[in-house]
Amino acid sequence: MIETLNNDDIINKVGGRFRLTALIQKRWLELLQGSRPMIEAGGRSELEIVVEEIRQGKIGIDYEASGIPAPESA
Repeated sequence: MIETLNNDDIINKVGGRFRLTALIQKRWLELLQGSRPMIEAGGRSELEIVVEEIRQGKIGIDYEASGIPAPESA
């Protein structure tokens, strides 16, 4: 799982390390408060679930609604 976070693909997918961290924190909190995972949990921790959801494109940042400029590589 840590290897996935070191991969530039997931970092570039959301527009940088800060945005990735913010997205992880937001989704992690949702899971801890009882939201259902968008993938099969399969005995994974909440953090592993969040990272896999991002990697699979199940969650992301809505740049249009937030007014944040989208990354060029996304």
